[in-house]
Amino acid sequence: MLNESVINVLKNGMWDLATCSDGEPNVVPVAFKDVTADGKLVVGDVFLETTLNNIKKNGGKIAISAYDAQSLEGYQIKGVAEYVTEGELVDTFKAMVEKMFNGAATAKGALIISPEKVIVTTPGADNKKEI
Repeated sequence: MLNESVINVLKNGMWDLATCSDGEPNVVPVAFKDVTADGKLVVGDVFLETTLNNIKKNGGKIAISAYDAQSLEGYQIKGVAEYVTEGELVDTFKAMVEKMFNGAATAKGALIISPEKVIVTTPGADNKKEI
């Protein structure tokens, strides 16, 4: 599902996470993110309170917009998120966040997102095409 182009944008581009519950949409940019070897998207939880509340209420539904601001290559990924508070992924994000914030902040957990759809958002002929 995640081809080389999508993975490249996910690893190097910007991400915005979108969730919704009770008819109220929410979108946030994220800095602590990665793609696992098995094609899951992971996000470190530093300030994701509303996002976490929404995924609890909506069965884990989430959308990610990932894009390269220079080339405008982009993808929308829709999937289901699971929240974890322990394990290797969480330890990795804790170390990254603590280093960046000199110990003033930490990751409380991680979202593990299983992609279900990938849609091209790059301007051009393939825009809105599902991969």
